[in-house]
Amino acid sequence: MTQFRFAFFVMSGDYRPEEVHSRFSTPGCETLVYGVPSVEAACALARRLAADGTVPRIELCGAFGPEGARQVAEASGLSVGYVTDWPAAR
Repeated sequence: MTQFRFAFFVMSGDYRPEEVHSRFSTPGCETLVYGVPSVEAACALARRLAADGTVPRIELCGAFGPEGARQVAEASGLSVGYVTDWPAAR
């Protein structure tokens, strides 16, 4: 079985990816989770992950929005998805 690999970035101003990260792995899937403080930091990390072949895809939390997702995709050359929010039912 080929293992599916991806990274997920969450953004908060006080996160540092060298300190805030985790890895979940099964034979079928490897997920790397990183906390980043900004879109710029996410772009730098994405470039590094792409350059060393760590993952072929990155998912982003909703804080990035479409513009942040575009920037990370352009910086890394990887496939990038991002979470969107729907208003709660009232």
